Amino acid sequence: MIKFLDLQKINAQYNEELKEASNRIIDSGWYLLGEELTNFENNYASYCKSQYALGVANGLDALRLIFRAYIELGIMSKGDEIIVPANTYIASVLAITDNELIPVFVEPNLKTYNLDSFVLEEVITSKTKGILTVHLYGQIAIDDKMLALCNKHNLKLIEDGAQSHGALYNGKVSGAIGDVGAHSFYPGKNLGALGDAGAITTNNEELYTAIKALRNYGSHKKYENIYQGYNSRLDEIQAAFLNVKLKYIDKDIEGRRAVANYYLSNIKNSNVILPEVLDDKSHVWHLFVIRTKNRVRLQKYLLDNRIQTLIHYPIPIHHQEAYKNYNHLKLPITELIHKEVLSLPLSAVHSIEDIKHIVSIINSY
Repeated sequence: MIKFLDLQKINAQYNEELKEASNRIIDSGWYLLGEELTNFENNYASYCKSQYALGVANGLDALRLIFRAYIELGIMSKGDEIIVPANTYIASVLAITDNELIPVFVEPNLKTYNLDSFVLEEVITSKTKGILTVHLYGQIAIDDKMLALCNKHNLKLIEDGAQSHGALYNGKVSGAIGDVGAHSFYPGKNLGALGDAGAITTNNEELYTAIKALRNYGSHKKYENIYQGYNSRLDEIQAAFLNVKLKYIDKDIEGRRAVANYYLSNIKNSNVILPEVLDDKSHVWHLFVIRTKNRVRLQKYLLDNRIQTLIHYPIPIHHQEAYKNYNHLKLPITELIHKEVLSLPLSAVHSIEDIKHIVSIINSY
């Protein structure tokens, strides 16, 4: 069986360094808000070319904390509108509604699957305070038009960079293009921890200071609380693991690009729609997502040939029971995408033989 993602094989590359890091933290007796976290925050800020980075418990909390900080700072208020792509993962929207903000679902571009900046201005109202743009599947979702609209309407541009570590836009790194970026280090991400983990990057000192307090019970000084905050701290062991793997992220990205480029150049089947790449450096290929009319049939065919695939994502948010107040929405592009997408195996540790075999099987479909 060709696995969709082999985390054991991925992490085996760093086995000795990860074990050494784990032993170091266990022996230190310091497990939260210590030197390893500070080192990772500095290293990740440097990697993202951002002034600040804050480690938090997970990617969802990163987004939650961003919106909460904007509310605490008086930049947003409950009931304000946040534009968000309709085809994103539910975490993007949970962060908005958890803060009693209103998500405004916008259709993606059918070629890139990212937020379509050409329809943004149509949905901007006096209540719109921000755009949550999602770099879906690993491709940057920001363009000059989106930046100009944010400037024109005084909107905050929040990046959901959970899938796009290291992707570039005009020399700027994912998470440091807009006003603030949220990052996930879920184990299956390009930069994955060995558990839940996340981070926030920004160049705004006031926002950084507010989030730093909010992640730690709202405390800026021990036992003194300026906000009703959260417990959302990246622990020392995960920070240490991420410090190890951050050193190799660019090499991993190049490996992913090599696999993706092989797929793009060699899959020749009229039943399969390949993803469109705007610029090689803007895509880090967290996922290689194809579309096909009969997804069930293709997925079964691949599984019968011992190739594991996944669906990202089978049900759009506005069709979920959790958001039944949006079930009435008609979003045909989003609905088509969720009906047809299928993610192929892709990682830097997949062998060229595996990838060639996958391509051959798809071309025979």
